[in-house]
Amino acid sequence: MPTISVNKQQLFDLLGKNYSNDEFDELCFEFGVELDEDTTEEALKNGEEPELKIEIGANRYDLLCIEGIAQSLNEYLGRAETPKYKLLKPTTKLIIDKETEQIRPYATAAVLRNIKFTEKSYASFISLQDKLHSNLCRNRSLVAMGTHDLDSVKGPFHYRALPPKDIKFIPLNQTKEFNGEELIAFYKTPEQKNNIGRFTHIIEDSPVFPVIMDDNDTVCSLPPLINSEHSKISIDTRNVFIDITATDKTKAEIVLDTLCAMFSRYCDEPFTIEPVEIVSEHNGQSRMAPKVEERVMDVSIPYINSALGLEQTPEEIAACLKKLSLHATVSKNDQALLSVSIPMTRSDILHPCDIMEDAAIGYGYNNLPKGKQLSNANFVASALPINKISDIFRLASSQASWLEVMALTLCSHDENFKFLKTEDDNSKAVKLANPKTLEYQVVRTTLLPGLLKTVKENRKHTLPIKVFESGDVVFKNDTLERKAYNERHWGAIYVGKNSGFEIIQGLLGKIMQTFRTQWVADFGAASTGRGFWIEQDDSVKTYFPGRGARVMFRSKEGEKAQQIGHLGVLHPEVMNNFDVPFAASYVELNSEVFL
Repeated sequence: MPTISVNKQQLFDLLGKNYSNDEFDELCFEFGVELDEDTTEEALKNGEEPELKIEIGANRYDLLCIEGIAQSLNEYLGRAETPKYKLLKPTTKLIIDKETEQIRPYATAAVLRNIKFTEKSYASFISLQDKLHSNLCRNRSLVAMGTHDLDSVKGPFHYRALPPKDIKFIPLNQTKEFNGEELIAFYKTPEQKNNIGRFTHIIEDSPVFPVIMDDNDTVCSLPPLINSEHSKISIDTRNVFIDITATDKTKAEIVLDTLCAMFSRYCDEPFTIEPVEIVSEHNGQSRMAPKVEERVMDVSIPYINSALGLEQTPEEIAACLKKLSLHATVSKNDQALLSVSIPMTRSDILHPCDIMEDAAIGYGYNNLPKGKQLSNANFVASALPINKISDIFRLASSQASWLEVMALTLCSHDENFKFLKTEDDNSKAVKLANPKTLEYQVVRTTLLPGLLKTVKENRKHTLPIKVFESGDVVFKNDTLERKAYNERHWGAIYVGKNSGFEIIQGLLGKIMQTFRTQWVADFGAASTGRGFWIEQDDSVKTYFPGRGARVMFRSKEGEKAQQIGHLGVLHPEVMNNFDVPFAASYVELNSEVFL
């Protein structure tokens, strides 16, 4: 939840009232934000202007500046109408070269024409960019924005990807010209490391760097690092060209919409935005950006009333939604539906439940009926089935005198592959794009690294060491929307002076007995009922040759058997890789097959 600081008196002037601390705290609560701190007392001691620190929802990007907070609170209080944004006639283009697919494939742009900044509005404009960069843009890795004095450059503009040595310009607030390689080296110096230097990793290893140029090949910006000194804006800038580059198209559009919506109010004709034609050489298509048309979403009137325990008319619901910048009318096709118009500032509205929540805020949480049974609502919580299965694994393991550990889900790439004598074929492990340390590079695909690291830290304890874990591993799957999925596993390791394979197999038998699963001595054609058995498997190099096995399971009669796990004596190299000077045996099962 981001916390933003705003000038206290400036905000009260925009709201048209000087609130007491309690009054403003109550207003924030009713609106759905939180007054974190009022610095008045400390500011007066230091001769500074008092500020209010307000904690807002992480998805309300329109509230990251004082302009957005004042506008939204005034609409909530009924003192202002939702702005109607208007597009002017476009005068320029942004042409995206095909080569940018190699690094940051998406770009968009807009112009704020005839804008007039004051010291406070200019500072707010810069501050909003910084807040968006650190919040939605994920420290510029997903989206980066640049703002330029349009009168100092000439359109159409070009978004290109060039070799670092071919990019030469004077960066913002510098006097010396750098090429791309020199710029990276400069910003990695100790003096710059905590400033622009912390973003160099995003592009420094790429054979090409993204660059925005005007029609005279004058560099405007090198995203996501720095703008050009040539096109820098100031408080006197009248026409602002905004460029956005990104690896995520949706977030790029949200950033552009937010910047334009918040600061188009300072144009000579308020709330007017000059669009830019975006011409993409990737697909030969062109489009206008930004789009200021309101989205329309249908939501059920009975759904809102039943969720809130109310019996409001459509007009009453519409009045509540209007306080939150949403305008609703009864659908022409269905009298039980509201057609809700969503402005460009409300990118957080993704589902009818978001509209229902805003209807509750507009009605007032404190005004909702208390103690009334809401229809279609079930407040009885229960554990997920997979958690019940995990609890059975935990109970059975602890009854067999094994101790539970909880290891980290992230591990290094070597720990997940090389140290286990396995190869990474890039089809299974989810890898972090920008890991903070070498210890946290991938999401584990097996519980073994965490268990071995636990044993390593406790190797001076009395032998044998018998520990287990029941937790999630993660695998890639490009067919899914999120490209990956969690899978609950159970794993146990026995470490001692001898391998203890018979002990780990005994634990497996105990687990299977708990799940009412019998050992199948003859798993050939004669056996078709529920049961489990093990088969030798030398394909897993983690185990000593001839000492590894797959665990096979048939859930019910007539079904085909499937592999649900593996067990074996760990290879000495694996133990050495984790600095464990003992022998060990290990078993791991997929818990989800018992659902």
